[in-house]
Amino acid sequence: MVLADISWLTRRPVAHRGFHDKAAGRVENTLSAVDAAIERGFSIEVDLQASSDGVPMVFHDFTLDRLTDESGPLPARTAAQLNAIRISGTDDHIPTLAELLDRVAGRVGLVIEIKSDFRTPPVLIPAIAAQLRTYDGPAVVMSFDPRVVEGFRRNAPDLPRGIVAEKTEPDEEWGDATAFQRFMLRHMLHAPWSRPHFVAYHVKALPAPGPWVMRKVFGKPLLTWTVRTAEDRATAARHADQMIFEGFDPEAA
Repeated sequence: MVLADISWLTRRPVAHRGFHDKAAGRVENTLSAVDAAIERGFSIEVDLQASSDGVPMVFHDFTLDRLTDESGPLPARTAAQLNAIRISGTDDHIPTLAELLDRVAGRVGLVIEIKSDFRTPPVLIPAIAAQLRTYDGPAVVMSFDPRVVEGFRRNAPDLPRGIVAEKTEPDEEWGDATAFQRFMLRHMLHAPWSRPHFVAYHVKALPAPGPWVMRKVFGKPLLTWTVRTAEDRATAARHADQMIFEGFDPEAA
């Protein structure tokens, strides 16, 4: 199998969770935010979670509380139930991956992050791979969890895959990880077996040895997230090939 061309990945800024602006009624990871990114020609980063019946849903959080009028864990609901939930203050609903692909239709690039709690085995890989196999447009997958990246390597080796990484400070997101595990994730020591095709690294942690080696020694494209300030933009310009941004228009006059 021949790896798809990923040169598009660094050509255009990537809109974090779509080109969202809550004040304008465009909430993150909604089709409205996707439409706005398409209109501006930006590539789009989105997040995927699994419904209780194994359908990829476009949503960032593990719970519904922050963005909807519902509460509780997202993975406890079926795709049909989640699809019927409206995003608070909007006419948008929680979309499926299939809806996202239909809406984008290859017009801009898609950077799809698969969320993981690092405790339960990843379940979405076959479903995502099957849908992207027939999708006629530029798309890549990525995850903080190297098991997910390795899973795509084994199940869909021709689908471009990336690793997301940061300093992995011992906060609530990394509390279950040992110091060695955080060290491995921060420096991407799993790369010999996960074999990512690109890296997405936290802008506040750049420069850093791991992404430098992946970029300069192994020639892997480096995206950086989430770029929000002028300082972030300067860091991205010095140390990365493209930015994943939010909160501003990077091409506004």
